[in-house]
Amino acid sequence: MKILSFLLLICSLSTAVSQPRSVQPIDSLIQQKMQEAKLVGVGTAIIINNKVVWEKGFGYADRERQIPFTPSTVMNIASVSKTFLGFCIMKAVEQGVVSLDEDINTYLPFTVSNPNFPNEKITLRHLATHTSGLIDRYPFYMDSTYFYGGKKPEPLGDFLKNYYVSGGKYYSKANFLPARPGTKRDYSNIATGLAGYIIEIRTGQKLPEYSRRYIFKPLKMKHSGWGLNEIDLRRHAKLYEKKEDLMVPIPLYECTTYPDGGVRTSVHDLAKFFITLLDNGKYEDKRLLNEELAVEMLRYQYTPDHKPDNVAIDKLNSGIFWSTKLGATRIGHNGSDPGVRTFMLSDLAKEVGVIVFFNASLSDQEENLFFAIYEELYKYGQSLKANSYTLDKKQ
Repeated sequence: MKILSFLLLICSLSTAVSQPRSVQPIDSLIQQKMQEAKLVGVGTAIIINNKVVWEKGFGYADRERQIPFTPSTVMNIASVSKTFLGFCIMKAVEQGVVSLDEDINTYLPFTVSNPNFPNEKITLRHLATHTSGLIDRYPFYMDSTYFYGGKKPEPLGDFLKNYYVSGGKYYSKANFLPARPGTKRDYSNIATGLAGYIIEIRTGQKLPEYSRRYIFKPLKMKHSGWGLNEIDLRRHAKLYEKKEDLMVPIPLYECTTYPDGGVRTSVHDLAKFFITLLDNGKYEDKRLLNEELAVEMLRYQYTPDHKPDNVAIDKLNSGIFWSTKLGATRIGHNGSDPGVRTFMLSDLAKEVGVIVFFNASLSDQEENLFFAIYEELYKYGQSLKANSYTLDKKQ
């Protein structure tokens, strides 16, 4: 009977009458908010109890060529990519080639130490919970790690050595916090790149190859990868930035520290990976990651007795490249890059998940419009879940 009720739910989604909202339908709400901000394209999926129940695209993947944005449109997903790295770390733990709590210098071909605390070890767990004391230096990070128009970044290992090792051309004491590992949280993209580099060294495979073997291929994520050379560019969205009151196209780009944000995928593909995380390492009948390690990836790593000094855990907590969001009312990850804004968030019970892609970036003053669209979709997801429960009870 549950199968029948689920099919009834899917059928009901195709008609406006079935929407359990007594207010403006979700499609027109999204379109209205897109018009307010002059957003170009939006792709979204709603997951209920580990099933995709609704996915749709709005606007354009390429405004100039009038190509619609669909759930199959591909684009870079910025920091949502870190959840893929988190999964790869846990897979490498499963394979016995890394430990979350070993000194990272056990794995590296060069030595990384905080000059303020040279004898304190830094671990993968520190890197994955943003408590390593290794930080991004601005504006250097944005100015030196993004490469546009087909220009290729320098090798990740070379960059990291130059950034973290004394005498390197990017080295500075400003690359480090004056705090012991584990005592302060400071979100770091470059430290994320270091975690990805360690996985590459220890597995003997580049992150794109490792991800393809253990994530993309098993999940049949046919239009996903880390680099532009792995993607059918005909499916890739054009990216836009708002300048004054106009949305201006920007070139595609790649980053030196690609483990921090380089995954390119579609809403349709990403939903499979999100379900795998929400279902503790399993997608349908396939187990991609040992359940205990999948649970550890999502487990709240901060506790009242073991947390960064600058974190209130009722407002923020962290898994392995996974965290609470929106005042600790959701879990997952967000992403932001030039021309990109992404959300992959679930309620704390992991029952209602929402993915949203935007192929445009707004000013800080207008950021709330992204969140407004996400919230409308989350409310819609909640109403679909309630409707599903009602249908189930009637059988």
